[in-house]
Amino acid sequence: MSLTHPGTLGIDFGTSNSAMAWAHGQGPARLIPLEGAETAMPTAVFFNAESSSTHFGRDAIAHYLEGTEGRLMRSLKSLLGSPLLRETTVVNHQAMSFQDIIATFLAALRERAASAIGQAPERVVMGRPVHFVDGDPARDAQAQQSLLEAAQSVGFSDIAFQLEPIAAALDYERRLDRESTILVVDIGGGTSDFTAVRLGPERMRQTERAQDILATTGVRLGGTDFDRRLSLEQVMPLLGYRHTGPGQREVPNSVFFDLATWHLIHWQYLPKAISQAQNLLTNYSDPTLHARLMQVLRERLGHHMAHEVEQAKIRCSQRGQDAQVDLSALHAGLAAPMGTEAVREHLSELLTRTVACARECTRQAGLSDAALDGIYLTGGSSALRPFQQVLQQAFAGVPLIEGDLLGGVASGLAYGHTGHPG
Repeated sequence: MSLTHPGTLGIDFGTSNSAMAWAHGQGPARLIPLEGAETAMPTAVFFNAESSSTHFGRDAIAHYLEGTEGRLMRSLKSLLGSPLLRETTVVNHQAMSFQDIIATFLAALRERAASAIGQAPERVVMGRPVHFVDGDPARDAQAQQSLLEAAQSVGFSDIAFQLEPIAAALDYERRLDRESTILVVDIGGGTSDFTAVRLGPERMRQTERAQDILATTGVRLGGTDFDRRLSLEQVMPLLGYRHTGPGQREVPNSVFFDLATWHLIHWQYLPKAISQAQNLLTNYSDPTLHARLMQVLRERLGHHMAHEVEQAKIRCSQRGQDAQVDLSALHAGLAAPMGTEAVREHLSELLTRTVACARECTRQAGLSDAALDGIYLTGGSSALRPFQQVLQQAFAGVPLIEGDLLGGVASGLAYGHTGHPG
């Protein structure tokens, strides 16, 4: 297509899912299809060892779950600001840093954007959480710098950053017909961010919006943390977590914490880690549990289990009914319960911390509940029913408004940079 005016590509590079949108001139942003007609794509890369090919999104996960030999990488965003980012790992007989792997994913996004809009985009606004890293401004700045360098390395030249909850607010504003004071709640895979902001048709015409942003807060807690907690509580005991061995001593638990954490799982497949796990046998009273642990490591079933935990959580939340974690890949008929009450109980502490951050945002903004016209929800994990229940209890009487959970941030980013890199 012919472009008479430079457009802006918004990239929401998420911990669990990513999305992109394109805005040109004064028209509305449009989400870019990433996999068929799907406009949101899991942030996943699979390095296929059988064909030396690289796969992304649902395609990546499908290859892994089908048993194709290779390496699956997820939760890459969680590594930004971490010393692990510069470490290398071997994929398809080649050493790559995790920074390079993030760049590989961004290159795939850029290629799909170019295909959708007719040419390689030059101007891009990338989303960032309020805090990549809690309580460490230096590491937080390094995280953004690393993401910038990854974007530059794949050909983006005009790059700006915008806070993800502010981007969600800019998208929601397009639907308002009157001035409103809104608390934007963005619960992603790795972070939870909050923005108190004044929005409205008249304000939308202004290019500088700093005075409309009343407060922003964020905490490094999100959907992957919820999954991790549920995995530890419901699934890992089947491998020996909290199992009491001879002498009434618990089995050392570091292997279970890593197996429950997406971006750490693959380290447990290394020979050294497998050897250390084998040596745990003397800590078990029930050798069946240890045998399951070793099977998970040797057959590389950790990512499969993490995927099943996530899917069971979603089923349980969406339907409001008890679900099960399918562990038949480990043993025929094996499953772990995922009950609604158990989910609420296990996530209670994490959800309380998350909602406390929302409360802090309104406190900093000087807003009473009566002054809020609504709470706008975005980010995939904001759909979690127990979270919405805790949030509604904390803000009784304030309406919850569910937005485009996976595409709203990308659309808001495409409307441009408002001068707040975060």
